[in-house]
Amino acid sequence: MASSEMLAFSSSSIRDSAEFDVDLSLSDRLKVFKTSQFDPKAYITSKCLNMSEKEIKHLFAYLIDLKKASAEEMRKSVYANYSAFIRTSKEISDLEGELLAMRNLLSSQAALVHGLAEGVGVDSPLSADSYGLTKEDTSEVALAEPTDTEKWLINFVDNLDVLLAERRVDESLEALEEGERTVNEGDKGQTLSPNAALFLQDAITERRMKLADQLAYVASQASTSGVELRSAIEALKKLGDGPHAHKLLLNSHRHSLIENIRAICPSSVSYGGAFTAALAHQFFSVIAQAANDSLMVFGDEPAYASELVTWAVKETEALAVMVKRHVLATSAASGGLRLASECVQTCLDHCSLLEARGLALSPILLKLFRPCIEEALTNNLKRIEHSSSAMAVVDDWTLVHPPPGVRPLGANASSLGSAIASQLKLSTSAHRFNSMVQEFFEEVGPLEMMQLGGSTLDGLLQVFNSYINLLINALPGTTMETDQDNPGGSVQKTVRMAETESQQLALLANASMLADELLPRGAMKLAPSHQAGRILETPGRAADRQNRFPEHREWKRKLQRAVDRLRDSFCRQHALELIFNEDGEIRLTAEIYTSIGLNNKNEVDWFPSPLFQEVFTKLTQIASIAMDMFVGRERFATVLLMRLTETVMLWLSEDQTFWGEIEGGQTPLTSLGLQQFYLDMEFVIFFSSQGRYLSRHLHQVIKNIIARAVDASAAATGIDPYSVLPEDQWFVEVSQIAMKMLTGEANFGNIDRDVTSPTASVLSHGSN
Repeated sequence: MASSEMLAFSSSSIRDSAEFDVDLSLSDRLKVFKTSQFDPKAYITSKCLNMSEKEIKHLFAYLIDLKKASAEEMRKSVYANYSAFIRTSKEISDLEGELLAMRNLLSSQAALVHGLAEGVGVDSPLSADSYGLTKEDTSEVALAEPTDTEKWLINFVDNLDVLLAERRVDESLEALEEGERTVNEGDKGQTLSPNAALFLQDAITERRMKLADQLAYVASQASTSGVELRSAIEALKKLGDGPHAHKLLLNSHRHSLIENIRAICPSSVSYGGAFTAALAHQFFSVIAQAANDSLMVFGDEPAYASELVTWAVKETEALAVMVKRHVLATSAASGGLRLASECVQTCLDHCSLLEARGLALSPILLKLFRPCIEEALTNNLKRIEHSSSAMAVVDDWTLVHPPPGVRPLGANASSLGSAIASQLKLSTSAHRFNSMVQEFFEEVGPLEMMQLGGSTLDGLLQVFNSYINLLINALPGTTMETDQDNPGGSVQKTVRMAETESQQLALLANASMLADELLPRGAMKLAPSHQAGRILETPGRAADRQNRFPEHREWKRKLQRAVDRLRDSFCRQHALELIFNEDGEIRLTAEIYTSIGLNNKNEVDWFPSPLFQEVFTKLTQIASIAMDMFVGRERFATVLLMRLTETVMLWLSEDQTFWGEIEGGQTPLTSLGLQQFYLDMEFVIFFSSQGRYLSRHLHQVIKNIIARAVDASAAATGIDPYSVLPEDQWFVEVSQIAMKMLTGEANFGNIDRDVTSPTASVLSHGSN
């Protein structure tokens, strides 16, 4: 017996635990609680009767989790069906009003039917039948005095008619309430006959409808004051017609708004900021007043609050339509971003005052204004592009300070920005481009609520790419095609050529200053922190602000890639000028090295080849100009020299014709030819390291070229090249002496000539 009870208890516990642990859906687990016969006490008793303490704790935790899941499910359901909830609440309110009107109508019809059926007189509320009199006693009743009840009924109806005629609303409401109480008490205590009670109910219904009509008429009049309107609406609510009263309240405010707008429009000859401010003031003042009246009369009942929100949204949409039609459409089409920005900001400022009342209408405005603002942004960016293109046609590519009255960093530049602006030198087209972009940033900055940062930065990047294409076209011999950074763009535009190296470096100075300093600083005006308040910037803080936002960092990297395109075009053009002569023939051929030492090795003058002499001279000239042009931005000049040298050396490493002759030509590369080639490569390494633009990549490229030439010589002669090549110090000394001679700094007047020394060899080359 005991064992069977223990077994039953164990199986029950196991079953309950399994019931808690089974992976059921939320709706399945809640089924037991949704039944109409659910008894919490019985449920707990059935579960806990045979449970241990551990199992009870398990049940408690299960119910807590179920409660949380149910609450979360309800929250999601409310949010998912909020619009349906508002619509349903409104429909319920409308049905309540219709049912009330139907009840009043049925009561009136019922009173009329009863009166006709029982022959109740129009002027007499009571009949002889109400007291059970016979026809013989009727004459006596007619001669008798009216009873107290009859007198009260007659006086009540007359007094109520007087109150309604004199429009004494509060007293009329009290009288109607008194009549309702009399009817209810008469029915319960049988103090009134059925006919008398029916007569009184009919009179109350008729006067109630008459009072409701009076109140509705008052609410619909434009001359009704705010206090009178609230009183009329509150009285209608007391009559039991709250939904209709709330509609009348909102309609009254709408009529008032229409009248105010009619007064504004004729006086607005030119639609602009003043018109938008007046319009927004009228709309949101009326919405605010309607919200106050609704809250005072109806409180925070969900049905009325939902109807108020729906009405406010419709009025806000009407405001947006009017502003778009009269202001934004024309300004957006012409690219007038400042006017569009001011109008939108004015509307948002007025709209924000309603948020304290729980009406968040800003998203409605932002959604409706966004297409017009984006159109204005696009047209403004096109205007910047076209203006910059026009200036590039007459730009002489000379760096100058900003023209008088032009603020390179905008009207609100910080002290650090003013210091940078004082040293700023750009060409005329770059100054024009920058001033228009800074003005653009200032106009877009107040609209950060519309979250235009991404599209604005993308548009500016496209315009900057277009300007970079103009600069590339200004390089001699450069034909710019549509590139991957500006797909579908029209880049074939006429610009003035930059003939001299100084002018060509000015192109790079324009691009680097815009991408490194001016545009990133201007873009910070789009950040919310800039709009909240401006603080004094230090150099470290300014750099930190520019790198704080991920989208700004990515945008700055894209600007740098555009500058890299211009720099690569510059390097490619100058590399081609070095590698090819005016007739288009290659100046560096394998014959230069394979022909050395074929006749007499003693006639070899160890000096860098002419091509690499010109490479050194070209780089020295560019470095001299860049030193004066890129003050404070020496790294850009260093990278430029590095890329130009890499371009030349990469072309040499990939010239298949050259290496075909070196590695498999009819004339092998002798040890003397290898020595000359080795000297040329070491000369490049030496002057690059002296100029501090020898990168690891450039060094590795040159080492790979040397290794390839050494392998070719070893394969052709069968001799270890390093056994016949001079020591590394010899190449360094020759390179050093050659660099001094090419720069005019050499002085070897007192040096003894040793035919085996690198100095003697170089001097021999100089004398020749």
